[in-house]
Amino acid sequence: MSEATERLADLAATAAYGARIAAVLRAGDVVALEGGLGAGKTTLARAILAALGHEGEVPSPTFTIIETYDSPPLRLPVVHADFYRLEDPGELAEIGLDDYREGAVLIAEWPDHAGGFAHEPCCLAIALKPVGESGEGGRIAIARGGADWLGRMP
Repeated sequence: MSEATERLADLAATAAYGARIAAVLRAGDVVALEGGLGAGKTTLARAILAALGHEGEVPSPTFTIIETYDSPPLRLPVVHADFYRLEDPGELAEIGLDDYREGAVLIAEWPDHAGGFAHEPCCLAIALKPVGESGEGGRIAIARGGADWLGRMP
């Protein structure tokens, strides 16, 4: 597993980081976004989606759990999921996550609530940590890539 750390000082830096991730995404990849409430998970997910060609609003999937984005207009189909409300990873079967993931990129917020994805070679796990007490100094992104991410790390 390879690791890279980057400071995301502001929204522009987050957008640029999301664009670098989007540029190397392949169908079947998982981008697992970790961090506490307000860490910037949804902001980074929005940046990735925008860089893949999405225009318009990107609602947080906190209540719907899963939002899908088609290709075209995106370069790749994307499943944006927020697993915060899951009480047990077994609920994924009820949701039908495997069906949604077929041929798509999965952007997963709160991946630990779904049992995690770090064991998958296609997973890029990104831990977001605020800099300063209220995040006024931006974020630190610590990316850990599975075997499929060798040579593609953002």
